[in-house]
Amino acid sequence: MKNIPEKYHDLLKDETRAFLFLATIMPDGSPQVTPIWFNHDGEHILINSAKGRVKDRNMRARPQVAMVIQDPNNPYRYLQIRGRVLEISEEGGLQHINTLALKYTGRPWQTNPGEIRVIYKIRPEKIDAH
Repeated sequence: MKNIPEKYHDLLKDETRAFLFLATIMPDGSPQVTPIWFNHDGEHILINSAKGRVKDRNMRARPQVAMVIQDPNNPYRYLQIRGRVLEISEEGGLQHINTLALKYTGRPWQTNPGEIRVIYKIRPEKIDAH
């Protein structure tokens, strides 16, 4: 990703399996933070959730988000990112969560009955590398 310093690109690689801590905004203005799996498309951060969850409702209503991607080997090394959800799509959601499950656990995703998986495409707007 072009606006992330080169020496932090390892945090975005699948083999690093770094977690992303996603902050969304609740209806009362308070923050809500969730550790989450992620990957990217070279330009956007891609995350996945089940439709109807708190983070889903928050991002649909208030697309401004903040994220931290922490180095799993050095908790003092991280990327702090503020951005905006540009796209929310159910298309390919199940395939995407399966890709993330394989990345993070090495096992396929176990679908819950009635669950609708959603992909969120986030444009990083401000990046602070530590």
